[in-house]
Amino acid sequence: MRTSIYRKALKLTAIIMMGITVMTGCSEALDTGVHSSAKSIVTTISGDARTSRSFTWHTEPAAADAVIQVVEGAWKKDLDENHILTVKGNTTTITTEKNVQQGVHKVDVTGLKAGTAYSYRVGSGDGHGWSEPAQFVTEPEAAEAFTFLNVTDSQGITEADFKLWGHTLDQAFQLLPDARFIVHNGDLTEFPGIESGWDHFFEKGEQWLTRIPLMPVTGNHEEIDNDAERFVSHFRVPDNGADGSIPGTTYSFDYGNAHFVVLNTESNIEGQTEWLREDLARTDKPWIIAAMHRGAYGGSSYKKVKKWVEVFDEFKVDLVLQGHNHEYSRSYPLRGGEVVGDGESAVTGKQGTVYVVANTSGPKFNEKKGDKFYHKVHFQNSQQMFAGITIDGDTLSYKAYNVDGELLDKFELKH
Repeated sequence: MRTSIYRKALKLTAIIMMGITVMTGCSEALDTGVHSSAKSIVTTISGDARTSRSFTWHTEPAAADAVIQVVEGAWKKDLDENHILTVKGNTTTITTEKNVQQGVHKVDVTGLKAGTAYSYRVGSGDGHGWSEPAQFVTEPEAAEAFTFLNVTDSQGITEADFKLWGHTLDQAFQLLPDARFIVHNGDLTEFPGIESGWDHFFEKGEQWLTRIPLMPVTGNHEEIDNDAERFVSHFRVPDNGADGSIPGTTYSFDYGNAHFVVLNTESNIEGQTEWLREDLARTDKPWIIAAMHRGAYGGSSYKKVKKWVEVFDEFKVDLVLQGHNHEYSRSYPLRGGEVVGDGESAVTGKQGTVYVVANTSGPKFNEKKGDKFYHKVHFQNSQQMFAGITIDGDTLSYKAYNVDGELLDKFELKH
């Protein structure tokens, strides 16, 4: 029921946001008037989404500790310390291309209540300032309908490039305000080793990325020559990925009645095949969604992941979210490399897997590639796009929009 606990929590979050807006700039609301050095604050899911939430941020210069304070409901000045949950995380350092040492701070907050709104702030715990409070809502205890967003290839360089990415998120949440999390299918920035790109990426999406979990996929602009250090420094994701892969580039997680598996098309493809099979064999969730960067069936096919497709077929994966091609494409339902449905009526009974690429959320568009046998919908509109995916019991509804909110494609899967 879409108007149950989570909607109520979202309404409370809106009230919290209004309260925090009033507090902004008020030194009494913080322990110190010194501005926090925290930047690139982002929240992710790395454990049970009902009772935990993870956070990552960078500081420059590197700070000694990673500390987060969490309160249920709104953040208020003069809070009783007994009502504040303070958690210390891990801090490492990373060196930028300008030879500047940054602190990389990652914290897992556990023991939370399901379906509950919280406020938090991050800092070093040494009296040198806290970030402005932000808000999040945990997953409801009981499975219910939920929506999440899918975007890909924000892939910018300049601040102007990333304004497009931020505007895409703004429009997506204006249309789908109760979306629970975002799956980003890779190529977040153009040059992963240039820190200004990451700064712009997080700055332009700040109002969403500090509140709504961003679940990232590794693209060819995240891992280059077996190096993904800058990318993985920015996200705390589940530590359950494939042996032989760079930690943080492969993982899986659950939300509601769905299981999500995130693959890395840039390395260790063979090693991931067995991990994928083992991961899918363990899940008892009725819906299975895979996310990867280079598409098995996108604008063009990435032949190196053929074995993954065989595993998708074996476990009857429902939906594969892809990126890389910078155009929109949606396949017919496929099984064994063959079209098994008309692409118009709902896909029923796990008849086939549908593969989609939601164009791009950034500035770069590629010329439309030639149509393939598997393309049901295939176009280049040279507009940023996003998809809203809703799972409600035995129905999955997929809707793709341009940045103006115009519905351009939709389909349904039914169990």
